[in-house]
Amino acid sequence: MKIRLEPRMPAVVAVLFCSLAYAAAQDRVSKVTVNWDKVVRVTQTTPTLQVVVNPPLQRGTPVHDNAFQALRDLGADYVRYVPWLPYPKLGVAELEPPKDGKTSWDFTPIDPMTIDFLEATKGHSTILNFSTIPQWMYKTDKPVPYPADPNQVTWEYEQGTELRDPSMKEVAGYYARLLSWYTNGGFTDELGKRHESGYHYSIPYWEVLNEIDFEHHISPETYTKLYDEVVLAMKKVQPRTEFVGLALAMETNPQYFEYFLDHKNHKPGVPLDFISYHFYAVPTVDETPEVEQFTYFAQADGFLKSVRYIEAIRKRLSPETKTTVDELGVISADDLAQGEPGHVVQPIPNSYWNLAGAMYAYVFGELAQIGIDVAGESQLVGFPTQFPSVSMVDWNNGKPNARFWVLKLLHDNFGPGDKQVEIEPAAPSAPNNPYLYSLAFATHAGKRKLLLVNKRDRAAEVSVAGGAGGRVDYVDQTTAFNPPATARLTGDVVKLGGFSVAVLTLP
Repeated sequence: MKIRLEPRMPAVVAVLFCSLAYAAAQDRVSKVTVNWDKVVRVTQTTPTLQVVVNPPLQRGTPVHDNAFQALRDLGADYVRYVPWLPYPKLGVAELEPPKDGKTSWDFTPIDPMTIDFLEATKGHSTILNFSTIPQWMYKTDKPVPYPADPNQVTWEYEQGTELRDPSMKEVAGYYARLLSWYTNGGFTDELGKRHESGYHYSIPYWEVLNEIDFEHHISPETYTKLYDEVVLAMKKVQPRTEFVGLALAMETNPQYFEYFLDHKNHKPGVPLDFISYHFYAVPTVDETPEVEQFTYFAQADGFLKSVRYIEAIRKRLSPETKTTVDELGVISADDLAQGEPGHVVQPIPNSYWNLAGAMYAYVFGELAQIGIDVAGESQLVGFPTQFPSVSMVDWNNGKPNARFWVLKLLHDNFGPGDKQVEIEPAAPSAPNNPYLYSLAFATHAGKRKLLLVNKRDRAAEVSVAGGAGGRVDYVDQTTAFNPPATARLTGDVVKLGGFSVAVLTLP
């Protein structure tokens, strides 16, 4: 449909005509024609997730067994494990400085979750990130307290911007001992005393700190110096370990990438194996679910523009360095108020989990086209007071929600070595639904598969040439907290529910 707008046509009439034109396009069945013999690129992107340490994951809770079983059954690589600042006793192994001939090393509250994680991911690569530096290593006016109860949350533990040891070897020594505890059976502390763990795990990847632009507000120059000291110290413990740098909360400051990826800013022998950064779509406080579906995908598109810019920097300065976007998700506006007095957690509609899952599937597809190595969904368990809107399981019982099942759907069908093939563009005279996303792969297992994502909360239909007899695995609002459902196509048309993520395997 072609519309000619006269100069004096009232704006409201113009909008009406455009809406009618869009509605007409929406009424058509979208058509996807794949050129299976035309390879666009070989993909290298691994879909995975992060596991953040928090109390529901402790042994004996209703969440523990189901959550860790889901993690084990998923079988993903590059799973990120992060003990972090809200629970100092669950994430910091030396809470007090050495004093009077004694140290405070204590892994008692830390080990159970960490060992359960390492066992659940055995046989797969992991990225460990004990992200919180002991607070006493920073200069502050007075000692910073922490809760005696390991399960009590605090947002005040990280303070200060200047380390008390300008050589940074104190911090480096702390992290070297952490690594040795889990890989070399124990370590010798600052005072020469041996601490035995009996653990001999292989830690393939270690990420140095988390969200440095937020936590302690570390500059690119300071972080690069700290990274070097930590990496050199940890390399002496386990030479095979590779390292992930930056872990930025915001990807919008190019100076971090320009400085860190420039090899001349590093000491000799320091590897730049990976960089990492994060993205969360965040609505404003007054947005309804009907509006949020537009917000999330618009923000995702803005993030993807930044990714392409960062990739240009990486390829120019350190093309051998890989990238993991290891926190991808959605944070509700309600979660941002969780620390305020009297805050009451608002109910989360079930459709939200499907919307968040659809956004992750879309971002995964785009990152695969850009050439990003790892796309990590965030996070296994969130719960009231700890970002419930980012959870991939029910925080009451640990059973996976739609966000987890979308990840499993992607993990089980796509991965490095797949060949992305060409989808023919729609004709201008018959545009497809702009809110249906499709990507085609000839997988390394020899299958022809199509990823389909419905970005909107309304049904849609897609006609795929040669689809008759194919199998569709999907997650939508009818599957809810259940595993992906399966259907067989009797014709070429795939019917998608609102916020559906589907994989069509052609016969």
